[in-house]
Amino acid sequence: MEKALVKILKSLIDAGFEVAIVGGAVRDILSKNEVSDWDLTTNARPDEILKLFRNSFYNNRFGTVGIKTDDKIVEVTTYRKEFKYSDSRHPDTVVWGKTLEEDLARRDFTINAIAIKIGFRGKGSGSSQNKQFYTLSSIPYTLTLVDPYSGQSDLKAKLIRTVGDADSRFSEDALRLLRAVRFAATLGFEIEKETCAAIIKNAKLIGKISGERVRDELFKIIDSDRSADGILLLKEVGLLAQILPELDVCFEVPQKSPKRHHIYDVGTHCVMSLKYCPSKKTIVRFATLLHDIGKAKVANITEEGVRTFYNHDVAGGRQALDIAKRLNLSRADREKNFKLVRWHQFSVGENQTDKALRRFIRNVGLENVEDMMDLRIGDRLGGGLQQPQSWRLKLYRQRLREVLKKPFTVADLKVNGHDVMKILNLKPGPKIGKILNELFEEVMEDSKKNNPEYLLNRLREMKK
Repeated sequence: MEKALVKILKSLIDAGFEVAIVGGAVRDILSKNEVSDWDLTTNARPDEILKLFRNSFYNNRFGTVGIKTDDKIVEVTTYRKEFKYSDSRHPDTVVWGKTLEEDLARRDFTINAIAIKIGFRGKGSGSSQNKQFYTLSSIPYTLTLVDPYSGQSDLKAKLIRTVGDADSRFSEDALRLLRAVRFAATLGFEIEKETCAAIIKNAKLIGKISGERVRDELFKIIDSDRSADGILLLKEVGLLAQILPELDVCFEVPQKSPKRHHIYDVGTHCVMSLKYCPSKKTIVRFATLLHDIGKAKVANITEEGVRTFYNHDVAGGRQALDIAKRLNLSRADREKNFKLVRWHQFSVGENQTDKALRRFIRNVGLENVEDMMDLRIGDRLGGGLQQPQSWRLKLYRQRLREVLKKPFTVADLKVNGHDVMKILNLKPGPKIGKILNELFEEVMEDSKKNNPEYLLNRLREMKK
């Protein structure tokens, strides 16, 4: 990647343009982490960048040109200034900037407003604000650090702070409210006091942001190593009530009571379940976070003081569908999220019949069985239990594996629709499927019946 990057830098510099590294790449370099993505900014206009690079494309009005390399796309953005944000997301007016400092002034947080300006060997930028930086072995140019908002100090102090007035930054682009939490969660930082107060004050502005953009930021939090801290921070600053009100109200629903092992309220339990969920799949982690949200709707308490949550899985499934629609999840993610929330309340008693196990697999979906096991592990550990699996759950998983080796669908029957039509003298139609399902129900009760002799005899009996 570095070779391709150097070629891009050289092309821009040889053409007489300024260019600087910005964004996460600078944070990674300063933190001595491996750089995963390179973003550049330049005084070259988009049309000028396109002329320099054959494998480039430009399909936006914000000055960002994508340059294709062998394995990644390097984004190069023209210096710009932005004015007035009527929709609290996009600038009404974009003007190409003349200096790097102008471009950094429009950025969201101080740790994102640091740049490494690229120059010819031995030539600095000449700015009194800048200091000479070191030369990366893979980039044979003079590198000058440009940090007008003391982003280095905040990076060292592990603070998220806005560039300039916090209220103004968030009113310009409300997605920055979520981005602040996301950076805090993924980097393990804290949000600076005045910035945090501004998030609380402006939290309702997030309602102006599309579901897709909210989803993308939320999922980055959920995927992070500090996902639980991130969700709790969303709760603390008032954003959770705006983007996931179904989960937010769960923090007001207690679970401690006689005959219950839970030690947390429902909301905290959901967050702790996410924390301990072993899955790396985003939608499984999301479903784990949501799995008990239905409890807020059905919570009750008996005369003996026992708290009950009957049919919370049914209520939660409906809520999961509403959330999926609001966040514009794909059809596949919507269905998976629903199934994991709707059917998570399954019994793992040691006396499960093959029929009950098959019913569970049909409800959850064969492709979701292991994901449901990961959700159950998160659920157990998030409820205060010490072991990820009980002996019953281990036995249940073993029984599932045994059942999956046996015939599971109508297609596994040792007879088919042609046999039904031939013996019963029927024409193609829905009645064929109905008869095959009747035979399958018998096989589910006793897998030994899945042999041609028995099934053909049953068809002959039906003819009488």
